[in-house]
Amino acid sequence: MTEKFIPLTDLRQQLSQLKIPTQLVEPDGFLSDTLARPLHDLRISVTDRCNFRCVYCMPKEVFDKDYQYLPHTSLLSFEEITRIARIFIAHGVKKIRLTGGEPLLRKNIERLVGMLANLRTVDGSPPDLTLTTNGSLLTKKAQSLKDAGLNRVTVSLDSLDDVIFKRMNDVDFSVAQVLDGIDAAQAAGLGPIKINMVVKAGVNDHEVAAMARYFKDTPHILRFIEYMDVGASNGWKLDEVIPSAQIVQRIQDAGMPLKAMAANYTGETAERWQHLGSESEIGVISSVTHAFCQDCSRVRLSTEGKLYTCLFATHGHDLRALLRDPANHSDLAIANVVASIWQARSDRYSELRSQQTDADQEQRKKIEMSYIGG
Repeated sequence: MTEKFIPLTDLRQQLSQLKIPTQLVEPDGFLSDTLARPLHDLRISVTDRCNFRCVYCMPKEVFDKDYQYLPHTSLLSFEEITRIARIFIAHGVKKIRLTGGEPLLRKNIERLVGMLANLRTVDGSPPDLTLTTNGSLLTKKAQSLKDAGLNRVTVSLDSLDDVIFKRMNDVDFSVAQVLDGIDAAQAAGLGPIKINMVVKAGVNDHEVAAMARYFKDTPHILRFIEYMDVGASNGWKLDEVIPSAQIVQRIQDAGMPLKAMAANYTGETAERWQHLGSESEIGVISSVTHAFCQDCSRVRLSTEGKLYTCLFATHGHDLRALLRDPANHSDLAIANVVASIWQARSDRYSELRSQQTDADQEQRKKIEMSYIGG
């Protein structure tokens, strides 16, 4: 497979200085941005490391043995992550997703899960606590994660063909090992499990129907994701995107008719479909061909405590600096900083993408997915 890779520009240390507002206001459980989008989901990257080298996320040509990962002292501690999560929950966050890199590589991740599971939302219920993983460590970790309080997992699986899958993860990891992890997660009660397949033209797009057929009549939810222009290291090109509408059509043409389903909630990323005559569900995530910016309610916290208000962001807001400031800022002070960031948010990159020239795209130095989380 011939791939084009663009040298990675390291934006991790670019800081925006944050100031505590003069007047502090108690959170009331609701925040909206300039486009009236509420804050609902917090995605937390707990590590920038991964044991896969997927061509669309952490290609080996960039993330090689000489790549400088963040030192442990730069990572947010579990206590710092929990403190920030508590602040966001006070603003109305109900769902927390742990991401990476590969989050299960973070030592003692179960302890963090337990700390977050003990938090309570503004209505007194525990947060919906989920985790996205490549599945490589699920066989070992599934039960301990469930015991710690994790609700569900999402597993990345880009093919059922070992040759294609190993070609995409680039570390000789087999499909069977991921499927074993999915089985372990199901047995532990971490469901419904979502299976994410990133579809890339000419690489694995011919596997769409096979994936749909394999997971049909299982309790798992298969989701097809359009190949996205996240970061700069994957050499993204528009002609490598298979539109979600085409994916749905391919499944139906393969003898698996589908019917549309209503969204679970406003701002859900996946468009839902159900196999006729079955309870099985699939989803398609169309951030390239059918942007859903207008309902986006997600915010992302990087491994070292930078806050990003869009997956395609070019800069973050340094919350770690406030957490570690000798001035010892209160939760209320940091909550007001968070409120000012979200209330000023106007991101809608996916909606504007088609209006941008190639030169505009080249100048946008987006943060890598392995650092910001998916």
